[in-house]
Amino acid sequence: MASTSRGDALALPRVKCPNHPEAILVEDYRAGDMICPECGLVVGDRVIDVSSEWRTFSNEKALKDPSRVGDAQNPLLNGGDLTTMIGKGTGAASFDEFGNSKYKNLRNMSSSNRAMLNGFKEISNMADRINLPRNIINKSNNLFKQLYSQKSLRGRANDAIASACLYIACRQEGVPRTFKEICAVSRISKKEIGRCFKLILKALETSVDLITTGDFMSRFCSNLGLPKHVQMAATYIARKAVELDLVPGRSPISVAAAAIYMASQASAEKKTQKEIGDITGVSNFTMKQSYRLIYPRAAELFPSVFKFDTPVDKLLRL
Repeated sequence: MASTSRGDALALPRVKCPNHPEAILVEDYRAGDMICPECGLVVGDRVIDVSSEWRTFSNEKALKDPSRVGDAQNPLLNGGDLTTMIGKGTGAASFDEFGNSKYKNLRNMSSSNRAMLNGFKEISNMADRINLPRNIINKSNNLFKQLYSQKSLRGRANDAIASACLYIACRQEGVPRTFKEICAVSRISKKEIGRCFKLILKALETSVDLITTGDFMSRFCSNLGLPKHVQMAATYIARKAVELDLVPGRSPISVAAAAIYMASQASAEKKTQKEIGDITGVSNFTMKQSYRLIYPRAAELFPSVFKFDTPVDKLLRL
């Protein structure tokens, strides 16, 4: 007979062998028995198997694990998605005399849950395209749910709201992305994402930190394949230009692009305006304007330890 350990009345009893209480029992999944490995005594039977009904392998691209316990609850959905799917009947008893199914599908998902699921799917797809981590996706999903529950942005496309939520989540989590980067993985225009962004901040009464040139510099330089000393010089140039108030009214992204161009032109790793523009999303004209503002004070902007391949007085004027 099986014996159980004494303990707190609220604690679940632990099945153990009466002859070898310290032995770790072996579970026979096929028979549903708990067996003592020391003496072979069956100390528990008819154990419920909650594992998968069949094996799955890592190289198989199965969308779901075929387990008996069903999908995990989604806390973002109303009611936790605790619904039931009734399969389509095939026998004669499943239809009435007019040929209509007797058993209706009771799992008709509510329109609100369906809309939220579509929004979550869109956020996940966009995040995957630009390799954003899971915490950004979760933050975006929570923002989307808040907006949908409050019905704050009626009349706006769900895709536009999802794109703006992803943009806000990136900034709030300290890994900002530009509007152009979000627009590149979305079907929504940059102008519409910007409008939703402002409406969301107002509706949720939240805020985001101001972006700076340093938020983008390491990623831009890494994508351009620039060495560490060029990245450090570009970061120093951009920060110094802002401190000296040389670029009033210019966006941090355009200042970062101009600083990268100046640092690369002074080094052996020269990059063209087009190469920098393709990575940063800044047009040649905008980059030129920012560069022309900082060029007259170029000698003051470089760090003292920077090793010039091209002297400051030889840099292009544009």
